[in-house]
Amino acid sequence: MDCYSFQRLRHIAAVKAPLWIRESYENKVSAMGDPFLNYFALFLLFFVVVVLFYAIIAIHDIPYKIAESREHPHQDAIHAAGWVSLFTLHALWPFLWIWAMAYRPERGWGFAGGHGGADASKPSLDELDKLKRRIEELEKTVKAGDR
Repeated sequence: MDCYSFQRLRHIAAVKAPLWIRESYENKVSAMGDPFLNYFALFLLFFVVVVLFYAIIAIHDIPYKIAESREHPHQDAIHAAGWVSLFTLHALWPFLWIWAMAYRPERGWGFAGGHGGADASKPSLDELDKLKRRIEELEKTVKAGDR
């Protein structure tokens, strides 16, 4: 808008418009003239966008940080899936959280004691000897009861 048309618009607004419209127009013109508020609003807009961007990335790294602290065997896969979840509108993120929380170094994947792997389900030799002796004692009592 060139200077001439701005002056013409101002003249039309001053002559033909009702008083409340003229006052409103003059207030808007004077408020738009403060460059500090314009730059402050622009800075605030950029700041909020940058903070939201980094916050979303930080939130999506939470399952990876959990997996890393628990020495999860699949922590690299959880980290990669977290990045994929950014592009799938966060659909995978709750599953990544569950996946990261399901493993603990002291008990593995299961809910019982031990590592939960194949070695943890095998009884020790002492336990096997105790069970064999107990079975022999039970067989002796059953045979003695039958006589």
